[in-house]
Amino acid sequence: MPGGAVTRRGLMLVLSSPSGAGKTTISRRLLEGEAGLSLSVSATTRPARPGEVEGRDYFFVSDQRFEEMVAEGAFLEHATVFGHRYGTPQAPVFAALEAGRDVLFDIDWQGTQQVSEKAPTDLVRVFILPPSTQELEARLRKRAQDPEEVVRGRMAKAADEMSHWPEYDFVIVNREVEQSLSEVRAILTAERLRRERQVGLRDFVEALRAHR
Repeated sequence: MPGGAVTRRGLMLVLSSPSGAGKTTISRRLLEGEAGLSLSVSATTRPARPGEVEGRDYFFVSDQRFEEMVAEGAFLEHATVFGHRYGTPQAPVFAALEAGRDVLFDIDWQGTQQVSEKAPTDLVRVFILPPSTQELEARLRKRAQDPEEVVRGRMAKAADEMSHWPEYDFVIVNREVEQSLSEVRAILTAERLRRERQVGLRDFVEALRAHR
């Protein structure tokens, strides 16, 4: 019906960055302000930490079950981090997309490559860069959570991570969180309006033309 909402397929919004560049802060703020956006929930083989809830924070599975899910092709992406396995189950993500809801991913470049191979047309890739290496190191130290050797390790890893920026659709230099958040929201708005995602557009336009 003319004047009604156009049916839309959801999208997968990936934010990647080296540790300390501000990705987690931007993700949290984005989720707070976007009703139609939810964070993807990963499956993991690590034990639940105090306060974590099954299905909200993670899907906690055994090593055997995780391996079965890999064999079944159940993951959009998966990786081993610090001895534990993590993966993004694809069924709930695709169900959200079909329902017109958007899903936010907080994954690295390797995970992004895997998702891109499985669902390239649903994916919007954003890479967050720090304004300088000095600022990146300062942000890592400001956390006051990690020992010196961990900070040095994260800085060493950052150089490799940042080399993958050409694989992303959009690149944001996070000089100031509010500005970067505004830029991510602008990307999300534009991508929601992309013609191929508005799957109900043909019927909407035909209805408009029928009532001319």
